[in-house]
Amino acid sequence: MNYGNIKSYDIADGTGVRVSLFVSGCRHHCKGCFNAPTWDFNYGEPFTQETQDKILELLSPSYIEGFSLLGGEPFEPENQPVLADLLEAIRRTYPDKSIWCYSGYLFDKDMIPGGRIYTPYTDRMLSCIDILVDGEFIQELKDISLQFRGSSNQRILQLENGKLVKEGL
Repeated sequence: MNYGNIKSYDIADGTGVRVSLFVSGCRHHCKGCFNAPTWDFNYGEPFTQETQDKILELLSPSYIEGFSLLGGEPFEPENQPVLADLLEAIRRTYPDKSIWCYSGYLFDKDMIPGGRIYTPYTDRMLSCIDILVDGEFIQELKDISLQFRGSSNQRILQLENGKLVKEGL
């Protein structure tokens, strides 16, 4: 798996100050995407153990509220094995820090057994995620007044152990 960027201090992609990882690879190709270069699975740098160690180190200060995972598309099947391991390492190391994930795929359609991107790693990823923002960005539904979303079709889902607890913050 490749990644396009790591932000050490991100205040746009979740609550508080966060560390954010932008993975490479996305099949959605949403019109008006803010990060179109990451559609290419070969974009950026290879994700290595050193990359994971760097993310864990960046998360260590007490003022860092959590981690955000974006893309590209984190739930592309090719990305899931590496990201499941990363999310589990973050959860183990920092159990009190929140994990947010942005995906164009739908939680209740694509991420369920039989869903189009469901793999043996999907549930592992979901079990680590506190907030999932799901749904493709739709330029015609773009609304800059929305918090943590780009278009009105996207949902903010609170998860606990991979199960939906509530929609919205």
